[in-house]
Amino acid sequence: MEILKVPQGEFRLERYPHRKNDRLRAWDAADEYLLNYINEEVNLEKKLKVLIMNDSFGALASALSEHSLTMWTDSWLAHEGVYQNFSMNSLSSDNLKIFNSIETPEDSYDLVLIKTTKSLALLEDQLIRLKPIISSAATIIGAGMVKSIHTSTLKLFAKYIGPTKTSLAKKKARLIFCTTDNNIKAVKSPYPKSYILEGTNYTIFNQANVFSRESLDIGTRFFLKYIPQSEKYKNIIDLACGNGVVGLLAAEKNPDSVIHFLDESYMAVESAKETFRTALKEREATFQVNDCLTGWKENSADLILNNPPFHQDNAIGDEVAWQMFKQSKDVLNEGGELWVIGNRHLGYHIKLKKIFNNCEIVATNKKFVILKSIKH
Repeated sequence: MEILKVPQGEFRLERYPHRKNDRLRAWDAADEYLLNYINEEVNLEKKLKVLIMNDSFGALASALSEHSLTMWTDSWLAHEGVYQNFSMNSLSSDNLKIFNSIETPEDSYDLVLIKTTKSLALLEDQLIRLKPIISSAATIIGAGMVKSIHTSTLKLFAKYIGPTKTSLAKKKARLIFCTTDNNIKAVKSPYPKSYILEGTNYTIFNQANVFSRESLDIGTRFFLKYIPQSEKYKNIIDLACGNGVVGLLAAEKNPDSVIHFLDESYMAVESAKETFRTALKEREATFQVNDCLTGWKENSADLILNNPPFHQDNAIGDEVAWQMFKQSKDVLNEGGELWVIGNRHLGYHIKLKKIFNNCEIVATNKKFVILKSIKH
């Protein structure tokens, strides 16, 4: 746990979920830059209606908790993180509203704070949906690390909101200042997008924050060739489901199974739901936004299919994969199987052998490997 020291106060903050010996902070230099700027340039003496977009773990919300806050994000972990950090700092959440990315806030705001996203598509979708709910009087400030703010980022602000300029860089962070242009007409978001899955009649739906929105990515294409089939698979989990294409093909190969789709992204789960419901209207399935398999009943699944993300937010690491593998062993029935696809260089076989005491290579090519571990 580290202390964020800004003009608004000092706040003990943790990333969510908390991991032992986690050296990553729950904020970045862009958060600090933004909070310092607000303190100097924005009148905070009166209570403001503030919209905060993409606040990863609640650093901005914690520092501005005295105001009327609305938080808007695609991440379930961000939702939980802000409540955790509010509680840890004895902050009241009475003035806090949280909207997920499928919902759209309906209020008007004095101050709009936007952390730039890794996905330009997500930022585009958010800016399009933001335009109708802001007035020309609103102060709009973006913030991000220099490496995540490109000409294309600024063009989105200018295209959908209005005139845009940037600050000087400080500690590799930069601010974006945007003024609402009432002559820019509100438009409909182009998301979700869809494509027909090659070799099938299935339509695959993709919300803005889903990986590989335009077509099937090469890793998933490889995985789909080896989706297992057996009468023993009664409950199948598509873990980190994305648009749900893996679970959909598992359902096709295992007609008597119930498929469970899980992801920490609201847009991913919504995409999976639309994909599955359109393709297999009568099939039983569940859809849950969650932190991996946290809270799932032990010994309740026969097969887990998993393409683990190797990053959380902008931080690259194997902590999420470790969590998924460990929780999978708990959730699987005796004899249940975890099938994992990953880049060869990630070395998932080492982790799986350590957790399950076994790991079999199902298939491999120059870039990817598919692994299977069985719970004994």
